[in-house]
Order: sequence, then C-alpha cells, then structure tokens
Amino acid sequence: MTKKTRLSFSSLSIEPEKPAQAPPVQERKKPTKSSTYQYAKKKYGSSGKGVRPFDSRNHPKNAGSIKIPPPEKGVVRVITLGGVEEIGKNMTAIEIGDDIIVIDAGMHFSTDATPGIDYVIPNTTYLEERKDKIRALIITHAHLDHIGGAPLVLSRIGNPPVYSRNLSILMMRKRQAEFPHLPPMKENIVEKDSVITCGKIKVRFFGVTHTIPDSMGVIIETEHGWVVTPGDYKLDQVDGIVSAEEEKEYSIFDKAKVLLLMTDSTNIENEGFSLPEIKVHQGLENLIKKIHGRIIIAAFASHITRLAFIVKFAESLGKKIAIDGRSMKTNIEVAIEAGLFQPKKGTMISLEEAQNYPPNKVIILMTGAQGEEFAALNRAANKSHKKFALHKGDTIILSSSIVPGNELQVQKMKDGLSRQGVKIISYRTAGEDFVHATGHGNKEDIRWLHKKTHPKFFVAIHGNHFMLELHKELALEIGMPEENIIVPDNGSIIEIPANGEKIALRKEHAPSGAMMVDGASISDTQDISAIRRISSSATA
Repeated sequence: MTKKTRLSFSSLSIEPEKPAQAPPVQERKKPTKSSTYQYAKKKYGSSGKGVRPFDSRNHPKNAGSIKIPPPEKGVVRVITLGGVEEIGKNMTAIEIGDDIIVIDAGMHFSTDATPGIDYVIPNTTYLEERKDKIRALIITHAHLDHIGGAPLVLSRIGNPPVYSRNLSILMMRKRQAEFPHLPPMKENIVEKDSVITCGKIKVRFFGVTHTIPDSMGVIIETEHGWVVTPGDYKLDQVDGIVSAEEEKEYSIFDKAKVLLLMTDSTNIENEGFSLPEIKVHQGLENLIKKIHGRIIIAAFASHITRLAFIVKFAESLGKKIAIDGRSMKTNIEVAIEAGLFQPKKGTMISLEEAQNYPPNKVIILMTGAQGEEFAALNRAANKSHKKFALHKGDTIILSSSIVPGNELQVQKMKDGLSRQGVKIISYRTAGEDFVHATGHGNKEDIRWLHKKTHPKFFVAIHGNHFMLELHKELALEIGMPEENIIVPDNGSIIEIPANGEKIALRKEHAPSGAMMVDGASISDTQDISAIRRISSSATA
C-alpha cells in the first residue's frame, strides 16, 4: 500500500542542495476540488497548505538538480517561470549581476488533469536557491493569474519587498489575509510614473488599459536599453484610433531604446483591434434601460471597471444594487476603499432587502458566469440557493465570454436557468448591445505595441505554445529578424550577453514542474497517475 502524507506549507521548506523532509503520515482525506476563488478561501482559512512540486509532463529538464551558473558580468538573464505553455500562473524573473527582480506571482485553478488539487503556482526552486539576490516582487495588476500565488511564493523566496499600485496592493492584502501563518507582506505603493531602484537595477512603470484599474507595465533599465513588459493590456481605442491618454502613456517609448519586449500573446488569434470597454458600457446601458423586470448581471468578479460602471449607471436610473458572491463583494469593497468610485448612500442593498423592491428597481450583480459549482448564479440555476430564487420574467445578462474548458458547465447552468422561465442574454446573443469585451489586446493591438516600442529583441509570453508561435509570426511580419525572437517554455533561461548584440537560450532549464497546492493528503509519488488513482479511489 502506498503511504499517504499531508504536505504542510508551513512545515515544508526547500533549502539549496537539501531535500525537503516529509511531515508525519496522516490519515488520507477525501480530495476536494475548488471551482471558485471564494470556495478556496473558505476551505483554507488559517490552516496549513499542502504545497508540492509536481511535473505533469515528466520532462527531463525537471529531473534531478542541475547546476546553473550565475550570469556573467553585464549579461541580462530572463527566466520564464510561468505563463508560457499555458494561460495563467504568470511569473518571470530578470537577473542582472547580483540582483533579481521577479515580475508577478500568479496561479491557476486545477483542471481535470490534476484531480484533488485546488490550485497551481509556479515552481520557485530557481528563486529559492538565489533568494539572497531577490530585490523585489513587482505586480503588474491584481488578477489572480498574477497575484494568486504571491503569499506562498513570497515566503519561499525570502519575503522580498512588493511593489505595485494602490488597488493591487489592497487586493494583495486581502489575499495575504487568507494565510495568517505566513510572514506579512512588505508592501510598497508606486504610481504609474514612479521610478525605483532595486539593488543596482533602476525600474520604471507606465499605465496600461486592462479590465482592472491600476494595471501597469514594467521597464527594467539596462546598459544596452530597456527590458519592457506591459503585463496584461489592451489599447484604449475606437476604430483603431488610440485615445490621447493612451498615446500619452506610451509616449515614454518614442525616444527610448528598447532592448527587449516581452508581451502578452493571449489574443494573438483574434484579428483586428479588441472591442473597447466603452462599447460594453453602451450596450449595458441600452439593455438596462429597455428591459422591464428584474435584471441579474453575472460577470467576472475581477472586472472592477465594469462593475463600478453598472453601479453608477443604476444610480442614475434610481435603481438599487444587490451583490451576491463573496469575491465580488470583496472586490467592490476594495475598489471603494481605493477611492475608485463611491456609491451614494442607500444604493447598495442586501440580497434580502432586494426582495422588498419592485423588480424593475433592482439590479443584482452575481458571480458564476462560468458555471462554477459553488457560485451564486449556478446555485440559483439548480435551485440550491438559500437566499435567492429566480422568477419568470427575470433577465440574466452573462457579461463575460466562456473560458475555454468551461463550455459544458456553462451550458448545464444555462439549461437550469432557462427551465425557470428567465431570459438569458450572452455575448453571443446580444447583437449590437455588446455585453462583454476582452481585457487582452487582439492582433492589431499587439502590432501597435511592437511598433510603438520598436524593440531589438522579443520574447513571446502569456499563452499556450501555439499562441507564442503565432506571436513570433507577427514579429517576423513586422520585420524583426528570426534570430532576435525567442519562444520560451516554462523554465527557459534566456540571455542577452554583455555586448547586447544577440539573444539566446541556455541549454539548462530552471526547474519548472508546477507546484500543486492541496489541502488534502496526497501520494508520495511525483506521478500524476498516482494522484488520479487516489482521487478515483476516494470517490468510488
């Protein structure tokens, strides 16, 4: 019989050249899988975390301990630790001399390939072995695929100072509060035009447009030019004409020498420019004004700009707003604390109070547009919601696209909703009244950024491998030499030598097997088939 162990984050440590020691054997519990952020929050609280290195691909680059020499003098080293070969758990490190800057520390939730696992964070082994060199963790924006792993990552890499803008720091405080057994975060609020020094490295910031306020790009200054990453972004534009404010933000690059651009590949398949958010605001305005009856709007809890707009527009029509969903309530509370908007007194009411108002005087904001098992809208769809029931004549606006992999659960939820006599409006059925726009730039947004920054070298990030290859094709089309382009894997080590004249991949890889976070007991074996066997036997 295979032994089962609980791996507690607070007790598990990985020291250079020393293997981790397993905690005492405990009785195996039934594995559970969270579908939503709020479920993960409820499950963990102040308890210990199971964190375990795990390589789902059994790639040889993760086998054993590989000695990776430090970068030579003047070399710019980039290590892609997450966010390539995948969507999510973004993390990149820049190493110059004796200084390392880490950009983002994201997560993604488990998939069918990782049963019994709650979520996944990037492998931090390379950083743990060099924690004395880490000068900062810089967060580009406060989405979970960029901040979700931060509390666990920070404690493993020496708890370096964290730099980000106001909303992002406030959101990270909320995330950090879920881990009271970990050291407090060393937070530092910066502005979009701030300049800081981390060790011997000078770092600049610039504002970008995304679905969450206070998003920012990062500039690392080197002797041969700037290393630039905008994080997640789209252009504030209409019909391809970029707004004056956006032009002003990016004017920082007009006379700059950009050595390396690393940028988002998420929407590289989508032709044209991305739909501007203002079009969604106009579409929601039209729908809210012409719908008679109660309106339920389901959206991503992280789309704070859109949620704030809905609240303010509801106020202008004399409507009340009720919020159902812990993550959405939390995010709106943080946005108000950050001063991003301020509802009038009496606008925000409880779900229970909403029952006392005429249907046409209430808008209910809900989590669950992805059909998540425990989210508010899905519980309404399957009639398991204890405080809310749908009525014939209600209109549900799904103000989101469907995340790949969620199609079946969204369809099941829509079936449950439609059986209750409600009208459903989605991005596919809304016509000219747009109800959703992506927060990532399409192909022409990306082309514009390349031309604006005019980099010497380019590394494609944030996307599955085929997306990165498509991004490479775009860079070639624009005129960049193929030898100046890198399509990395997780764990790739990229170097620009001291003369700044070429870019290359090192033969070594940083350890890249994902770190699985699990509150349940798991097998000692680092083999995904073992995890599957445990999950299957526990639910048989």
